[in-house]
Amino acid sequence: MNLHTPTDRLRRPIRDLRISVTDRCNFRCTYCMPKEIFGDDFAFMSKNELLTFEEIERLTRLFASIGVKKIRLTGGEPLLRRGMPDLVSRILKVQGVEDVGLTTNGLLLGAHARPLHDAGLRRLNVSLDALDSELFGRLNGRGIDSAQILRQIEQAQQVGFDVKVNMVVQKDANDAEILPMAAYFKERGIALRFIEFMDVGNDNGWSFKRVVTKKEIFERLSAVHELEPVEPDYFGEVASRYRYAGTNAEVGFITSVSESFCSSCTRARLSSNGIFYTCLFASSGFDLRAPLRGGASDEELLEQIIGVWEDRADRYSDERTEQTAKNRKKINMSYIGG
Repeated sequence: MNLHTPTDRLRRPIRDLRISVTDRCNFRCTYCMPKEIFGDDFAFMSKNELLTFEEIERLTRLFASIGVKKIRLTGGEPLLRRGMPDLVSRILKVQGVEDVGLTTNGLLLGAHARPLHDAGLRRLNVSLDALDSELFGRLNGRGIDSAQILRQIEQAQQVGFDVKVNMVVQKDANDAEILPMAAYFKERGIALRFIEFMDVGNDNGWSFKRVVTKKEIFERLSAVHELEPVEPDYFGEVASRYRYAGTNAEVGFITSVSESFCSSCTRARLSSNGIFYTCLFASSGFDLRAPLRGGASDEELLEQIIGVWEDRADRYSDERTEQTAKNRKKINMSYIGG
């Protein structure tokens, strides 16, 4: 089954699908799952609410038939979901899927790196917001030492993974870590992505005052390192990328706040209970689990998926103001998968 690629109302094709496999996480990062809200008694989804691997595989096949080429597995923390190597190998067999990646906080990587690699996974994005252990422990809300994550990254590299590191930068929280992080990962040839602090969800206390922009980060880096721009690999690539002159080590910037990339956004999102979202900042989505479990045919499901995408006009980052950020109810990142 290979159909035409639908485009939305702004003529953007569908190319990337981010699949959340669980809403649970073993961290309590302040910008994602603050522990004041996601406490010990927080009610996460039950097992039967989550899409099964068979259901995820079926939906992946349908999305791939209309143009999706890249899949990213996310959470919560995806390595909390049992059997991830099985899901990876299922997705890699889907015709049309050219690339599968996984985003993790890295804590459980040691036990999972080899089985995931054996299943065919090659790309990992590890979230790490500071090298300083005390600061990192505060940021992750669990007192977990950054050295633990750095060991897991090293182990994953030894297994053969291509690892990138994601750092969410917040003013007066961890912006003093920009240069130490850059130096550490440059030396190891690991691409580091600086992510502007975004107003995802409703619980992270976002304001423009807490954003460190790409321009500011770039200026700090350029005072120490010579950076050369790198051409994008494909239409819709989110990171603007640079290389440290004379090396193959890269640094990238994800600039949702200061330089919106809405005009080239080709991403769809599937929550762990089967809700289809067309934007990271969405207020609502389209339930695919109900028709999936209600006996809908592939053709009926495709008709619904295509209809949702063709009606899409999301461009939240183009329209963001302090007021829209404060007043618009948005799906939490731990649920939608970042």
